[in-house]
Amino acid sequence: MASPAPVVAEAALGPRTMTVFRGDLEDVLYEAVRDRVEIRFGTTVDRVAQDADRVVVTLSDGTTEEADLLVGADGVHSTTRTTLFGAGHRVDLPYVVAAFPLAHPPEAVPASSATTFIGPGRTVALVNLDPGRSSAFFTYRCADPDRELARGPVPALRAAFGDLAGGVPEALRDLEADPAGAYFDRVSQVDLPQWSAGRTVLLGDAAWCVSLFAGHGAALALAGADRLGTALARHGDDVRSALTQWEAGLRAEVAKRQALARRGMYQYAPPSRLHVWLNEVTIRAVTLPGIRGLVRRGIERQNR
Repeated sequence: MASPAPVVAEAALGPRTMTVFRGDLEDVLYEAVRDRVEIRFGTTVDRVAQDADRVVVTLSDGTTEEADLLVGADGVHSTTRTTLFGAGHRVDLPYVVAAFPLAHPPEAVPASSATTFIGPGRTVALVNLDPGRSSAFFTYRCADPDRELARGPVPALRAAFGDLAGGVPEALRDLEADPAGAYFDRVSQVDLPQWSAGRTVLLGDAAWCVSLFAGHGAALALAGADRLGTALARHGDDVRSALTQWEAGLRAEVAKRQALARRGMYQYAPPSRLHVWLNEVTIRAVTLPGIRGLVRRGIERQNR
């Protein structure tokens, strides 16, 4: 099934709909803080030692840092989380995902637009903004994600999507030219009973990864960071009370988003052709004037 993604998004969310690449968002955030904080790339947390008054972190480059609070925002594969709580809190779903930039926008996809193919167990989305501003997204269900990852993105995606046309072959050729530039990973959630311990707190995907099926990861991470800063400012030196209040105010929203993501698996990788057809009917119904307003109000209620 091919769907006019921007049209559907605008119908559901209104004319203020905006597509933002994650890399652009990261650039904006980096420029905002680069002159105010020290940033060291390629450095991770090796060890954490803390007491009631401080936390001492040993980094992978051999240096140590001492602070009042350690915030681990190092993603779904967080070494800070493993150091603090041990392994076993990542819940892997039976899917893999690949995303990568396109050197040449697909000719089959109109300019400043996007197209999506959804079939049983798989989805492809191609976004064509302009040269250097286009990207591809692939996800599919599989019995053994580890085996798919071991194959590498090129052979794995060719096996799963090599029968498709409509810009997919061009995207796969782009991938073949630069496989190292692709994000290729399993789809996971993170389930932790608590997000902090002492003077260390986890944030974003490191703490609560909702998975890409939720479509809300970046927004939830930014909102979580903003609320964390507010709680810390409100409680002053009482770090533990700040962290307790912050987590209590965010838990319900995270649980809702994770549940929505689990249901969303049937949209990104429908289990049967019947599910594909039902999804298509739903998507086309969203664009109808009489239904558009109902859907938009439902989304607004969901995001309150």
